[in-house]
Parts: sequence; structure tokens; C-alpha cells
Amino acid sequence: MRKETMGENKYKYKKDRYVRARGGSSRFLSLSCSNCGAYLMLYQKDGSGNLLRLYLDRIFEPDELVDLQVKFDRATLPNLRCLECNKLIGTPMVYEPEKRLAYRLQKGSVIKSK
Repeated sequence: MRKETMGENKYKYKKDRYVRARGGSSRFLSLSCSNCGAYLMLYQKDGSGNLLRLYLDRIFEPDELVDLQVKFDRATLPNLRCLECNKLIGTPMVYEPEKRLAYRLQKGSVIKSK
């Protein structure tokens, strides 16, 4: 379900070496399922360019997804699916240059809004 009020005003951008490596700019994106339109998450996108992967440490809501990095390791991280229609959104991966857990997005699986 889509939240009536986005929580992005209550969150602060994470400013760390990853943001600096991508040019120092960040923005919050509200991601929804492209199949059914259901709200998926609030995500901090660092830098410009296409959204290819979702780093677990950049997910701000919902709480079930925020805790993924603590609950799972790279071997047990499940696929990311829409809770409403069960469409595959992303598959787990480790972004090797930074050794960060992430989901590789399926093309066309999400709708972004600022």
C-alpha cells in the first residue's frame, strides 16, 4: 500500500564515502511496482545516472526492508518481490568494487518518483 505521507521529510541523507564517490549529490526516490503500482520503498539514490541496483544501506522504509542488511548475509538474502502481486523486483548481489550488499533491479520493474 502506498503511504499517504512520504516520510522523506523525517529522514536525513546519509553522507559517507559512497556519496562522495558518486559526485556528492543525493535524492530520495519513492519506488513503486510497475506491475500493480504498490508502494515498495523510500530509497536514497546517490549520484546521477540510471537506477541499476538498490543498496541495502540506502533503504529508509518500510521497516521490513530497512533491517535486511542486519538479518541476512550475502548467501541467505532472498529475492526482492512486490508484496502485492509477487512480481520479481530484484535479485541479491554484492557490488564487488565496494563490497556492498545490493539488489540488482530487473529492467522495468519499478516506477520512480521524487
